[in-house]
Amino acid sequence: MKNRTPVIIVGVLIVLALLGLFGSFTANPAGFIQRIAVIALIGLAIYFLVRKFSNSSPQKREQRAFLKAAKKSKKRLQQKSGDTNVKTSSLGTLTTLKKSSKTKKKSPAHLTVIDGKKGKKKNRASF
Repeated sequence: MKNRTPVIIVGVLIVLALLGLFGSFTANPAGFIQRIAVIALIGLAIYFLVRKFSNSSPQKREQRAFLKAAKKSKKRLQQKSGDTNVKTSSLGTLTTLKKSSKTKKKSPAHLTVIDGKKGKKKNRASF
């Protein structure tokens, strides 16, 4: 048989904690609710502080790196192509306006069609 002592101990502790909470609530309901509210507020404050100052997870770092690379790529494409005009507004900020003329999309030169030999039958020699 398995040793069930830890399960029994945890169960007894939970029952005693519930009896203590019930006794505290019946003795002073307003104080009980006030203590619970203070504990909840302190817990939320600690949670947000830990979340803010903890090291970011790898997924967040990867997402930031992806966004940074996407911005660089977008900037590089805008510099290469003459498709955008840069105009200064009255506030001094730069806004980009795309040309209304549509350019014909070129097919990529690095892709080639490979003709297979589906129609040709293999010469199978028997030994």
